[in-house]
Amino acid sequence: MDMLWSGWGDPAKATPLPDTVIGLLRDLLGVKPRSAEPVGLADIAVADGQLEAAAHRALVAAVGGEQYVRTDAETRIRHTRGKSTPDLLRIREGDVDDTPAAVLLPAGHDEVVAVLGACAEHGLALVPFGGGTSVVGGLAPGPRGTFVALDLRRMDGLLVLDPVSRTATLQPGLRAPQAEALLAEHGFTLGHFPQSYEWATIGGFAATRSSGQASAGYGRFDEMVLGLTLATPEGTIDTGRAPRSAAGPDLRQLVLGSEGAFGVITSVTVRIRPVPKICVYEGWRFPSFEEGAAALRRLAQDGPRPTVLRLSDETETLIGLAQPDAIGSSGTQAAAGCTAIAGYEGTQEDVSYRRQGAAAVLRECGGTPLGEEPGERWAHGRYSAPYLRDALLDAGAFAETLETAAFWSGIPGLYAAVRDALTTTLTEAGTPPLVMCHISHIYENGASLYFTVVSAQGDDPLAHWTRAKHAANEAILAAGGTITHHHGVGTDHRDWYVREAGPLAVDALRAVKRRLDPAGLLNPGVLLPLDD
Repeated sequence: MDMLWSGWGDPAKATPLPDTVIGLLRDLLGVKPRSAEPVGLADIAVADGQLEAAAHRALVAAVGGEQYVRTDAETRIRHTRGKSTPDLLRIREGDVDDTPAAVLLPAGHDEVVAVLGACAEHGLALVPFGGGTSVVGGLAPGPRGTFVALDLRRMDGLLVLDPVSRTATLQPGLRAPQAEALLAEHGFTLGHFPQSYEWATIGGFAATRSSGQASAGYGRFDEMVLGLTLATPEGTIDTGRAPRSAAGPDLRQLVLGSEGAFGVITSVTVRIRPVPKICVYEGWRFPSFEEGAAALRRLAQDGPRPTVLRLSDETETLIGLAQPDAIGSSGTQAAAGCTAIAGYEGTQEDVSYRRQGAAAVLRECGGTPLGEEPGERWAHGRYSAPYLRDALLDAGAFAETLETAAFWSGIPGLYAAVRDALTTTLTEAGTPPLVMCHISHIYENGASLYFTVVSAQGDDPLAHWTRAKHAANEAILAAGGTITHHHGVGTDHRDWYVREAGPLAVDALRAVKRRLDPAGLLNPGVLLPLDD
């Protein structure tokens, strides 16, 4: 099943906003109904014949058949850009300037290598395409002329499972739910459950250094990866002969987060864990975001650590975004303070031990237990927020997210700086926002901050957001945060990533790209600026 071309996920799961929420948007933020309906898929025209005949023949030969080189308008539109709010606003207006000339569907590593050779021979740029869930411009290449999308959906198998070592080798086009189902047949789980879980792929997780909602217990995806295979125009790179090695720099880390700029990931070997016997999620209330963050830090540093641990600030708690599928329903209005969700997965003995120990710490830090109901509601609606974003767009509001991370000592300043940058910029533009935030990924030394912004769309929502996003990016760097914790660099963060990394590091990465992709055909302009 394909994702909705003009929004997120399964169209059958789309739910309009309750009248109470629409009224709140109107009264609080000045949101007005849209003046026109979005264009329909059948009404969008894309240019035909962008592939030269010789290039078309070479690509057909590479993937083993005409049916795997798709040039019809609908397929190409469905592979246009990603799912950020600017992406959706543009596609709903019928803007298909970034549409690929063709969509290729290889069946394995050798076919990917053949495709890269054909693209190099005919000067075609190539964008790897997994679930299409990028929210940072990771699927919108720079101005390099004709390009094709490499859709990896046919590469969706579990290649090897080693129950002794607890490892599995997965193909990159495997969507997360299918990966979990295949592993569960053998009694294992990957434990990676980001908000994009229902649609994102294994290859995309690796290419962007994804982080899941249970990262406190299972770790980030890049911590799970033990080996990778990378297809490049210059050949193949295999990494990961052992769980750890002192044989030079770890080349896995060069591939992780490379976002298709160095090559196409064709297999990923990951560590796996037994399917948990029980899962328990519960809610806690803290008087303030500061006190709640201190409690999360205690657990991150001294334990016992829950599998899931997240904290909403006062505004996010008041709105009820911790339970997005229940917003606007009766009984969801929160009292003052901040809601935290703690979840525990594992054996009965392990869960009981960690839950009791964590509860003692949370109480000592000022937390009040709310029982399992808030936690279960969060678990039930944990993948609903992108659908809520679409409903807000339909109602005439603008909604977008951004995230960052810092060391614990820098979290308060980073939180204040980003909130102020977003609030000031959007208010000055005539669209005062609602800015919400939560901590959703914790480490011994720091944490991630995830912001959600809602405002009126205004006369030019893209221009409004561009200014606000730039202001937030500047605030992040000035406050000592990283420009992205798990969304990736793409094109939206690229210029700030260059500043964060520094000129010498960027030159080193450029040298890697020149060696692996001499013609600069792989996802040009993503991660690294185009060469002058």
